[in-house]
Amino acid sequence: MKFSIVIPLYNKQRYIRQAIESVLAQTLQDFELLVVNDASTDGSRELAQSYGRVKLIDHGRNKGLSASRNTGIQNSQAPFIVFLDADDYWEPGFLAEISILTEDFSQASLFATAYDEVYPSHVLNPRTLLGDVPNGARLLITDYFARNLGQPLYNHSSLCVRKSLFEQIGGYDQELTFSEDVEFGIRANLASPLAYSNCVLSHYRAWAENQITNNGIKDKKIPDLGYLELEKDREDLKKYLDFERYVLAMHCKLCGRTEFEKLASLIDPASLNFKQRFLLASPAFVVRLIRTFKRTLLRIGLRWSTY
Repeated sequence: MKFSIVIPLYNKQRYIRQAIESVLAQTLQDFELLVVNDASTDGSRELAQSYGRVKLIDHGRNKGLSASRNTGIQNSQAPFIVFLDADDYWEPGFLAEISILTEDFSQASLFATAYDEVYPSHVLNPRTLLGDVPNGARLLITDYFARNLGQPLYNHSSLCVRKSLFEQIGGYDQELTFSEDVEFGIRANLASPLAYSNCVLSHYRAWAENQITNNGIKDKKIPDLGYLELEKDREDLKKYLDFERYVLAMHCKLCGRTEFEKLASLIDPASLNFKQRFLLASPAFVVRLIRTFKRTLLRIGLRWSTY
């Protein structure tokens, strides 16, 4: 068995069937499918259990996304672990493409494909900084932080991790309830290059009902991004961390969290573009107006961003 596929599940009754069926439809079938039910209270668990190939693991209480992923890792049997969020789904050739990456780039421990964003009435491609990389190209990315100053090159539903990397750097931080993917991604991409396929084979549902990004982070535990010693000698890392500090600071500003001041104080203004500096200095009500405008544009298939 080559792959362990981990689906964390919490109250995604509307979407879990499509996620599981996209796994079962893979052209490459050398995998086990682990669904970690994080104490769902809707019909999600029953739907997952109805598929004979699913290995269902139950949490007795709700522990959060990071704990669910860690449970999947701990129960996995394969050398490569692939993640799929319960409201996302894959194209049939996703796993086969990841398998090619693991063979062509054996020096890597991270493997991913491009993805798109699914909205209720349309699909958008993210604004990444891949440059002139042709569609469908496979490459080894050794400058991840420099290339990741726009929208992410991958999301966790297009990512595969060599299991030995978790043994090296640890799993997901279970204390975090927001930006846990960012925190893990920093540790992971410091430890390994990224083997990447610029082929859209994963679909990220960007507008699900209970996503944190739609509901604010008022009561969420966020990372401090305190890599001050390491970033002194890494301009690419410093700029990337400042970008992520900006993103977190703007979330904090919108909900009145005191962490805004600390995050903003760590940012070198030279790391940000003009639009980002303007928003960082703007009152919260201005940011809310702009955010509402952006979300209105997204609903009709248009994107305005500060990237």
